Order: sequence, then structure tokens, then C-alpha cells
Amino acid sequence: MSVFEGERRIPRVAMLLLAGVAALSLSACGHFGMPGAPSGGLIPHLGSKAAPANAPSAGIGVNSYLWRASLDTLAFMPLASADPFGGVIITDWYVNPEKTDERFKTTVYILDTRLRADGLNVTVFKQTKNDKGEWVDAPVAGQTDIDIENAILTRARQLRLSNLNSRG
Repeated sequence: MSVFEGERRIPRVAMLLLAGVAALSLSACGHFGMPGAPSGGLIPHLGSKAAPANAPSAGIGVNSYLWRASLDTLAFMPLASADPFGGVIITDWYVNPEKTDERFKTTVYILDTRLRADGLNVTVFKQTKNDKGEWVDAPVAGQTDIDIENAILTRARQLRLSNLNSRG
């Protein structure tokens, strides 16, 4: 005879449901209203209260010219993720309509708030279709990453010069 026979047991599904409700309830508590915590909305940098005059402005966390130039240069590829505060752009797989047996994906890291050549890192991934029609990883031509970095840097310089010319 089992220890649990005769005792009333709660079904596993009910326990999981109860745990989920408890977790949601606790997560709703949040940190808003605590001293030193952001206030004014669910997204702290978009709060409704005006910032003090000496507070740093909440904006893009990386060089804006590199950011815009990266988006412009990779505009032909579908965008999977873009984080302007962390400086990361990830594209989804792109298939050239003229060469449908290969596809490319790109990740751009903007590493600095200054417009510098070493403030940018591009990684390109390539896949090709095998005989079974499955996508498999393939090597990327050696200069591809650098060529895209150079295209982004050229576009960033153009944007900066355009901005300077419009001011003066």
C-alpha cells in the first residue's frame, strides 16, 4: 500500500496552472514605485515625467551615423532584430532571386559612440542547399565582412557630411 493511497492528490496540470498564476502575480509586483526605480511607464526611458535639465538624454546608445548607415546598407535584407541601445542589428536569411540555392544572414555590432572604423563589426553567414534540398552552412568569401563594413562606413561618412552641410 502506497503512502499516498487514501490521500487526496492534486493533479499535475492543476499544480502547473497554480504555479503559473503565482508567477504571473509576482511578476506584476515589479519594481515601479520603489525608491530609485524608474517611473512613468512600463518603458523607463519613455516615461511621462520630464527629465531634469542636467540628466543625460535617453537616446540611441551607439553612433547614430553608423546605426543609420547599417540599416541603409542592409535594407535589402529582411530585418530580424534591431537594438539601438545595444548596437546590434540581426537580419533574417536573404535569398537572392537570381541564385536561389544560397542564402545569407548578417549580424552588425556597433561598438562605439564615435564614428570610427573600429567601432563596427560585421559577420556574414552563408548557407547553401545540398542535394536533399536542406540548408547547410557554407564558407563566406574572405572579404565579404570587410566589404560590408566598408560600405557601412562610407554611408555613415556621407550621412555625417550631409548633416554638417545642412547646418552651415
